[in-house]
Amino acid sequence: SGKQMLKIYDGNDAVKRNQFRLISVPRIAKNEEVVEAALRAYYINDDQQEYELQTFTQQALLSDDVINRNDAAEDSNLGSVFRESIPEAWIIRAKPKDEEVIRIYPAWLKVGMAYVSLRVNKDSTTQTVIKEVLPLLGRQWDCLQNFKLVEVLMGSKQVQRMVLDNQELILNRLKDIRKTSIRQMNQTRFYVVENSKSIVRVNLFVGGLPPQLSSEEYMNILKDELAIKTNVVSVSHVYQAQGAVVLEISCFSEAERIYMLVKDTTINDKPLNAVVIPEVVASKIPQNCCPLLVFVNPKSGGLKGRDLLYSFRKLLNPHQVFELTNGGPLPGFHTFSKVPSFRVLVCGGDGTVGWVLGALEEIRHKLVCSEPSVAILPLGTGNDLGRVLRWGAGYSGEDPYSILVSVDEADDVLMDRWTILLDAEEPAEGAENGVAEPEPPKIVQMNSYCGLGIDAELSLDFHQAREEEPGKFNSRFHNKGVYVKVGLQKISHTRNLHKDIKLQVDQHEVELPSIEGLIFINIPSWGSGADLWGSESDNRFEKPRIDDGLLEVVGVTGVVHMGQVQGGFRSGIRIAQGSYFRVTLLKPIPVQVDGEPWIQAPGQIIISAAGPKVHMLKKSKQKQKK
Repeated sequence: SGKQMLKIYDGNDAVKRNQFRLISVPRIAKNEEVVEAALRAYYINDDQQEYELQTFTQQALLSDDVINRNDAAEDSNLGSVFRESIPEAWIIRAKPKDEEVIRIYPAWLKVGMAYVSLRVNKDSTTQTVIKEVLPLLGRQWDCLQNFKLVEVLMGSKQVQRMVLDNQELILNRLKDIRKTSIRQMNQTRFYVVENSKSIVRVNLFVGGLPPQLSSEEYMNILKDELAIKTNVVSVSHVYQAQGAVVLEISCFSEAERIYMLVKDTTINDKPLNAVVIPEVVASKIPQNCCPLLVFVNPKSGGLKGRDLLYSFRKLLNPHQVFELTNGGPLPGFHTFSKVPSFRVLVCGGDGTVGWVLGALEEIRHKLVCSEPSVAILPLGTGNDLGRVLRWGAGYSGEDPYSILVSVDEADDVLMDRWTILLDAEEPAEGAENGVAEPEPPKIVQMNSYCGLGIDAELSLDFHQAREEEPGKFNSRFHNKGVYVKVGLQKISHTRNLHKDIKLQVDQHEVELPSIEGLIFINIPSWGSGADLWGSESDNRFEKPRIDDGLLEVVGVTGVVHMGQVQGGFRSGIRIAQGSYFRVTLLKPIPVQVDGEPWIQAPGQIIISAAGPKVHMLKKSKQKQKK
């Protein structure tokens, strides 16, 4: 064979660990060809002229002697690297330099300047680097003693920091790093950091507590359940409606103890949850800067939610990305409560988006930025809201970075939200001896649509199937297949929903046609992208918009009609358009709001506009900016 397999080590550390990479080169390969292949194996894009090969021996770890003919006579340079013998393994080394340019990153946010480039020589020390770099960062008037140079290794598994001594020679330090590992040099950054007094302060969000209690009552519960030490723990924020507090802890060991204990604690059969809250210094955020707060539901979209969580934590500051299964949206909104302007990205299905928007509505009075705009990365089954706002039918593996660019370029639009009051007048079906009290009134928020009858019945059967075998529901294709199967089982069933309910629109009685389902729609997408209202012009009604303060009321005659609507062959039966609705249920009826179904007992359902319109982000039609 004309090919030769070689082991390539990228430094002393790889040799000690016996971690090498194999390259295949021609047996008559020249030095530079082997160097190029070795660099490529380690994904290093530097100039190959800056590197050379060293034969692998035990003495090689102690010696700087390198078998490389790049600097030798011309006739040697043209020869094969294997001219005399064929060593099994080689170490790739960086050639020594008398001077080079390094990047110094400021450890504070400086818009428009990620780093500054600085030329260093054999006499350059940590102190001289700091002295030269401060004027370039606009800090020339600051005292040198207030700063330090920190070496940060950003490996794939962990981040390591080391403060450099003031008299350390920078070129020597670079040489040592490269000798240890060429790759490590590419993963190392130098930060100039302002000295600060170290104050221990851990903010711990604790949720799952009983709602509507005072700060003192919460403190007493935590004393009883967690035996907290009041000399180092205090309650800094209380969220009564949500049953949550934020603890300020001035001792690391106590914070760790509480954090671990909370995970195994239940109160009133409800488990507590804990999230360490990062501190955002709002005064350090430059003007015209609009950070992104990301919420990810890792249970949405099969395994894609979990993958996106990791991707966004790599691309952004990890403290900007929150996992919704741990404490919900509240820890994220609390973290950003003092940020003057920010945007939100929700990664999940329509139900997840509704969850975040509901939390935002509850807490907006405590936010400096009370109306952040919300973008959607659709991970659910239907994703109707994501479709309307141009984010697509569902995430299919696009580059997470391109998604962040799209969010940055998205257009701000307004969307109506609706409050639904559920007031049961009779006990729920199945109450023991028929003496149970009626269900207390309940309020839910609606963003997309609310269905009564067959629409909600199908959704309820789907949810029950998913609860029985949650492991099977890990793809949109499978989920839609279950919807079809459930629908086919209902085709022969006949219902007379119009006889079981009464409808008032804007204080006027509306006579219902013969239907099996009644649906209130806020957006022009239903059931995974179907246009239920239709596009035909109609003098009786205004053209629907998501910000017009009106809901459209549509009827369907059964499963076959629903299938025809989803296939694009028919529209629903247009019944009404208005801003205030009262539905009287004469018997228990399936109801669903934004995909969340249940059986509603007889009584009243009142739908009305909810507070201010919410700001959403609609994906721009324009091409990505270069």
